[in-house]
Amino acid sequence: MTSPARAVARLRLVPMQPRDPHEPHRAASTLELFFDLVFVVAVSTAAVQLHHALTEGHVVHGIGMFAIAFFAIWWAWMNFTWFATSFDTDDWLYRLLTIVQMSGVLVLAAGIPPMFEDDFRIAVAGYIVMRLAMVAQWLRASRHAGALRSTALRYAGGIALAQVLWIVALFLPREALLVAIIVLVCAELAVPVIAESARTTPWHPHHITERYGLFTLIVLGESLLTSANAIIEALHDTENVTPLIGVAALTLIVTASLWWIYFWPPHHSAIRGLRNSLGYGYGHYVILAAAAAFSAGIEVEIDVLQGKSHLHAPWASFAYTVPIAVFILGVWLVAIRRRADRIVNAVVPLGAMLVLIDPLIPVPIALTAVILVAVVAVLVWRTPKSTTANTPEVGAED
Repeated sequence: MTSPARAVARLRLVPMQPRDPHEPHRAASTLELFFDLVFVVAVSTAAVQLHHALTEGHVVHGIGMFAIAFFAIWWAWMNFTWFATSFDTDDWLYRLLTIVQMSGVLVLAAGIPPMFEDDFRIAVAGYIVMRLAMVAQWLRASRHAGALRSTALRYAGGIALAQVLWIVALFLPREALLVAIIVLVCAELAVPVIAESARTTPWHPHHITERYGLFTLIVLGESLLTSANAIIEALHDTENVTPLIGVAALTLIVTASLWWIYFWPPHHSAIRGLRNSLGYGYGHYVILAAAAAFSAGIEVEIDVLQGKSHLHAPWASFAYTVPIAVFILGVWLVAIRRRADRIVNAVVPLGAMLVLIDPLIPVPIALTAVILVAVVAVLVWRTPKSTTANTPEVGAED
């Protein structure tokens, strides 16, 4: 009888054993970067649909569908990322299963527009493809995981059970389906909590935070691209370009400020234990969703300037100030609060609150930019002297 080790060697596979969480110079692989690019399509599609819903005045429905769509995007990305930090082998089977997950992302992206019309079939199909590929990864990991075998099997079983329930949910009436989605989201969130309670997987703090940082950059970059395209398109329909130029300049200032705020703290210190790691990982749903929604808010503001929106000032401005405020508060809670002094811990949430309410004041976009620049100035002032000469990058060693 052929031993499992010889079978693995014959198939040119690498035993999927837990990786060293203290591995030096651990950085994102080219496969992980390629994986992230596919999510650009899904994030962009969700943001575009949110923009259309808000412009047409379907605020509650649009936000609800965006929240569901972005959960599917973020949850699939996050599960792969935490698995990869512990078990990445980069052999042909690992790559193949990752590409299968990428195909599911594309199907999910195609299903997002129907979702906003209350048709979840395509989106759920894409989601299940992504998740079943993850089940295969965990089952493979369980063969060589040693003491982590129970954890891997819990992940595989929990994810598989959730996918069966997603299929069953599709046959429910619309009102019951929406309730089932909430229940299933909670069930999906519970899987890592239950699985990791047996024995925690060996995540690499610098690698994980680098991955989150890269995905945050992608989403912020998507906001810039979407906003730029909206402004370019609007230039063909208006003669007065001054307001559009102002929106473009201030969008860049706001996005740069959000980038500065996000990368100010050393993120790797936020995931030292299971509880903190779950808070960091789950908290990023709010951060990343807000960053994606920001671009939709800017597009709504451009529509208002052109008279194409059912929303009107000042209420339309909340479409971008709410995401900005949520982003800042999310970063403060998961990464800044425990590492900052009293001044920073007062200024950052205060800045978020001022941004939130500034649509009630004239020229809200300009005021938002001023507030964020002031917050960044305080962060520069309060940066510890030990890091001013050589500010640590996400993923850098301590």
